[in-house]
Amino acid sequence: MDEAADRLKIDRNTYKTLRSPRTSLTVSFPIRMDDGSVEIFTGYRVLYNYARGPSKGGVRYHPAVNLEEMTALAALMTLKCAVSGVPFGGAKGGVACDPSRMSMNELERLTRRYTYMILPLLGPDKDIPAPDVNTNQQTMAWMMDTYSMLAGYTVPGVVTGKPFQLGGSKGRSYATGRGVVFVTTETMKRLDMPLSGATAGVQGFGNVGSNTARFLHEEGFRVTGVTDLSGGIFNESGLDVPALLEHVKDRKKMGGFDGGEFVADYQKANERLIRSKVDILVPAALENQITKNNAAEVGADVIVEGANGPITSEADKLLAQKGKIVVPDIVANSGGVIVSYFEWVQDVQAYLWTEEQVNQRLKEVITESFSGVWNLAEEHKTDLRRAAYMEAVGKVVDVTRLRGIFP
Repeated sequence: MDEAADRLKIDRNTYKTLRSPRTSLTVSFPIRMDDGSVEIFTGYRVLYNYARGPSKGGVRYHPAVNLEEMTALAALMTLKCAVSGVPFGGAKGGVACDPSRMSMNELERLTRRYTYMILPLLGPDKDIPAPDVNTNQQTMAWMMDTYSMLAGYTVPGVVTGKPFQLGGSKGRSYATGRGVVFVTTETMKRLDMPLSGATAGVQGFGNVGSNTARFLHEEGFRVTGVTDLSGGIFNESGLDVPALLEHVKDRKKMGGFDGGEFVADYQKANERLIRSKVDILVPAALENQITKNNAAEVGADVIVEGANGPITSEADKLLAQKGKIVVPDIVANSGGVIVSYFEWVQDVQAYLWTEEQVNQRLKEVITESFSGVWNLAEEHKTDLRRAAYMEAVGKVVDVTRLRGIFP
């Protein structure tokens, strides 16, 4: 962000407002577990910047959730909304917990109490949560219901990524993965790389990774490797992605799938995937997966960031030195927040769009966003990440300058 501001010659006093979060909330609360015991959980909600509109960002449940991580991800959301042209600011929240060790009843109690604790920040015109790591449509349904019960009337626009029956948008559940593939194909067109028969590897097989693999397969890519926490599946001839999706849906893990070689060790599977000689690598798991320790081993020509912050700044520089093309997260995985904006618009207007309308508008918005960043990179003779940050920082600072400083 600092480098982007310097390149744009932005007034330092105006830019200072973008270097720290506007609101950070830490909460601790008790939850009665199914066995009758009481556990204390810590949750966070960071509203990084809302100069361009209501703040927007996911809620994640993970043992590693902390304030520093939430702040960094909220900053990324601010930039992601700006670069895509969505009129939202950036936020992020979560609870430090291990949802794999909790029952549905415990998760519901956790979600409702967390929602209550951050209630002063929430609202369809203030801050709008969405699903993230280890949260889903059901989580959003609980959050929406809790907020609505306390408001005294139904407020579907307070969250996005909720079930369609409660005002969710068609196409939202797979929007991030579809957006990643839209950006991937546009990148390859710009680089004059043939789409037919192109090879790809996908790290992570959750919502983003699995849908990315599915849409890459549908576009004619040969997906040769995918990994998740259970390990990885590899097949140089190309995986039968639809069959793998069905297998993981039934078994909840990749082990036992007979359409490729299974590597049970998570670390070894990821190392193999990163070294794979593929055209496209999509890191779609957690942050900090490609570091200075393994950046030199990346075998792909193009890396498209499906996850938030999967490449460290040190690794980014090493990849640039090797001539690798990196499409940054704030462009590549913005499909989720773009369709979240579409969902919010539909809720506010009480007018639902068709799935075809959602997908077509997603393609238009994310393609225009990518083209703007690519052209800016060429104009300033820089890489896509720096161009994306310049685009985003410029938009936020322009609005900040127009609004001025209160009082």
